[in-house]
Amino acid sequence: MSSPSSTTASQAEATKAHLPIGFRDHCSALLIPLNMCRRENKFVPWQCDHERHEYEKCQYDDLMARMKELAKQKPDAIAPSTHSH
Repeated sequence: MSSPSSTTASQAEATKAHLPIGFRDHCSALLIPLNMCRRENKFVPWQCDHERHEYEKCQYDDLMARMKELAKQKPDAIAPSTHSH
């Protein structure tokens, strides 16, 4: 397994921040300050735009990387079928 990136929180950091298991992914280190900002600002939607944008961009980039990896592994699963039925 590759080493964690700067956007991945350690197990101890995730536990301390009370991150649910399902959110402990490649972007978990960005979710911690986002959740702190949300709590500090009583979940006012416009207060944590920068943190939310960073987290959502990380999630998007991770999705795109996984899709590229899947395309390498299974090119026929992604490409449209050329067979006529």
